[in-house]
Amino acid sequence: MRRAESLSEHRMYSKSMEILDGRMTDREIKEFLVALHSKGETADEMVGLVKAMRSKAVSLPETSGMLIDVCGTGGDRSFSFNISTLAAFVLAGCGMKVAKHGNRSVSSKTGSADVLEELGILTTAAPATIPELIEKTGIAFLFAPAIHPALGKLREVRKSIATPTIFNLVGPLANPLPIEVQMTGVYRRDMLEPMADALMRLGRKRGVMVHGAGGMDELSLAGTNELLFFDENGKKLVEFHPEEAGLTLAPVEAIRGGDAKRNAAIFMEVLEGRDSAYLDTVALNAGAALFASGNAGTIAEGVHAARKSILSGETGSVFEAHRQAVGVLV
Repeated sequence: MRRAESLSEHRMYSKSMEILDGRMTDREIKEFLVALHSKGETADEMVGLVKAMRSKAVSLPETSGMLIDVCGTGGDRSFSFNISTLAAFVLAGCGMKVAKHGNRSVSSKTGSADVLEELGILTTAAPATIPELIEKTGIAFLFAPAIHPALGKLREVRKSIATPTIFNLVGPLANPLPIEVQMTGVYRRDMLEPMADALMRLGRKRGVMVHGAGGMDELSLAGTNELLFFDENGKKLVEFHPEEAGLTLAPVEAIRGGDAKRNAAIFMEVLEGRDSAYLDTVALNAGAALFASGNAGTIAEGVHAARKSILSGETGSVFEAHRQAVGVLV
């Protein structure tokens, strides 16, 4: 492709099928992904790639009820802990049905699958068990390599590229279940609008794209965050400061994570209700998701509900129930 050329959804779908079918060499794939990143990925390109990925995905049983997914694109180099993974359990503790799409680390130290397995939750449960897990515990984890086996061959190519690629951007979009509500964080502010457009074209009824203070792909305690809400009535960009929800400001460094063992320890500290910037960050992100889904009147109300879920032990109960259920089902 020429350096400044954007592809239509149809052309991107065809090109993506070439990649997923193994009809391109690693060098060709690398050059293509770098060229896409250099010119800037479009909604058409993201939708085309996701539709190709879905066509190759493992078939999943139907799941009833309104589903939500929360995740970030990664790539912000903040080395934070697994915020969206914990926020997913908080949302389940608030009564929502969560289908969390995630992976092992590709560009960061610890992916959601890495920390969950450190906590004793197997992430390779058979896809057929997903509806039962959601029904029993309110949450299921969709391990991307198990759902999208065609992506396995691209892992080394992606690792060889110094910058994040379109696969980082579409990871949060590629959940094969009929997600109605989605909260997705992106480290690039310029991707708020195209990713919201892509999500709506892929069937999301409502949700929010977020770009956090300090350039994070999650809402941050470091300052003013930007949120692009979308639903059937259109899109609305708002700014939100943590102090509006009674939260104390903290620098990005205050929520640094580490390897899977360190992040698992942080995970348990939050579940135990230990007051910290980690807990407040999780509550901030879960609170925004509650508001985006219509389960809170304001972001601040959502944050308070999220904190209540954590401090009352509801989130911890969901976590333990899920850990036990996965142990039985796999």
